[in-house]
Amino acid sequence: MSTNATRMYERYRKHPALFAGDFKEDWLHRDFQQILQAFHKYDNERYSAVDDVDAVIPSLLRKEMEGVYSFNAFSDDFVRMFNEEINNFYDVSERENIPVRRPNSMNNYGVIVNEIGMRPLISSFQHDYLWPLSRHLFPMEASQFDSHHSFIVRYRAEEDLGLDMHTDDSDVTFNVCLGENFTGATLSFCGMFGASNHRRHTHTYHHQVGRAILHLGNRRHGADNIESGRRSNLIVWNHNHKYRANGVEAWNRSENYEKEEFHPSPVCLSYTHDRDYEAFKELPSAAEKARNRRPWCPPRGKEYDGFRAGRDEFW
Repeated sequence: MSTNATRMYERYRKHPALFAGDFKEDWLHRDFQQILQAFHKYDNERYSAVDDVDAVIPSLLRKEMEGVYSFNAFSDDFVRMFNEEINNFYDVSERENIPVRRPNSMNNYGVIVNEIGMRPLISSFQHDYLWPLSRHLFPMEASQFDSHHSFIVRYRAEEDLGLDMHTDDSDVTFNVCLGENFTGATLSFCGMFGASNHRRHTHTYHHQVGRAILHLGNRRHGADNIESGRRSNLIVWNHNHKYRANGVEAWNRSENYEKEEFHPSPVCLSYTHDRDYEAFKELPSAAEKARNRRPWCPPRGKEYDGFRAGRDEFW
């Protein structure tokens, strides 16, 4: 599917290979290649699905916590080439007035790479490399991948500092750091949507250039504020239409939300979504600027004992 941005940028492309629709194996980090080889070998020897994914190659596929994995995904050469292309697009789009949509409803800075001609590249990566790993780690949610929403997010002092706690419109999320030099900007994880510990802190991940993190989209997480420098990440929201068509209503607030057992961890609070945010924190300036803010979490009747709502009740 061609977009105005794709057509307008085509003549300015710096690395044509990134638009050819063939993600080359040598663009993968050697660790990722070995991980894929290990799972392929395991499958061939056992003639069945992997019984214990955590034991296949733990030295390279790190289990950050239950359901969250990290690994070195891309080679240094690919990261350099990809960054050059994205930075070139930023320069050209500003000079030539190429339309750039926000990456998603929450991030203000970055670009949807699908809309500048890179959809075939990411589709190739998804089909040939990302799905073969994801199907072992998340057999239900990654039983197949049918489509993706892929984009760059960018954090720095003059732009977005971080990202409020949220879940993704994704069945499986791939998130790889592309650089550059920065401090802070960690990624905090909380519980699964609707679970009694949905808003309890479970892990904080520190980004490394070229290293990816893989997790389910309906796990609450947020980008902690950057302290210095600039951080850019490529994010691929993977969609499984069959999984979604089977009556899975992961985000149904009334039917799939357990009563919260405890008050929320401060780092897991969302000023966008949480009714009790102001019982623990003052609203940040980003919340004051947000349009149509409608806190809903936790749903009524699912509050922890001693729940106190903030100043504003919208839902």
